[in-house]
Amino acid sequence: MVTQPSGASTPPAADAALSLADGLAQLAFLIHGMLEGRAREHDLSIIQMRLLGVLRDRMPTMNELARILDLDKSSVTGLIDRAERRGLVVRVPSTADRRAVLVSLTGHGRSLVSAGAASFEADISLLLERLAPAERDALSRLASRLLVAHATDRGIDLFATTDPEGRKDRAGSGEPARSPLLGSRPPAVS
Repeated sequence: MVTQPSGASTPPAADAALSLADGLAQLAFLIHGMLEGRAREHDLSIIQMRLLGVLRDRMPTMNELARILDLDKSSVTGLIDRAERRGLVVRVPSTADRRAVLVSLTGHGRSLVSAGAASFEADISLLLERLAPAERDALSRLASRLLVAHATDRGIDLFATTDPEGRKDRAGSGEPARSPLLGSRPPAVS
């Protein structure tokens, strides 16, 4: 806020701009705080919420989860152990590779992540109301382009609709997979 000589405050100009790095960092902090709040409502950490989001459309192996969540295998094992004790996920033996273990949501885990995702999406929609529809679309396209490129560089397909067992997308909808952040479907990237 800018203080005028009379002591009245006025908001900064609507078109004032931060540097790109500072703007992205501040936006990341804001989004992180929103996600943390929604996760906390369900007694989850952000990484636990991300885990549940990943599992909404996939039944990955432990190694795939480690790559998607950018964690080492022992951290993923601990994460899955805690989620399993809470009744959020189950380990399932792979029929394609007896050495592999797949991870799947339970009904409780699915309902919890659906509620968290809906609340978080409402938070983001409220934040983005400050932008014109064309600006929201442009932001979505640019963010998607960056995230898809980053995931591709790491060997991750954000739009995968099959699990390691070779089945088609489990929902049968034919829609693209949700993103690993929290399960929201990313828009088409042009």
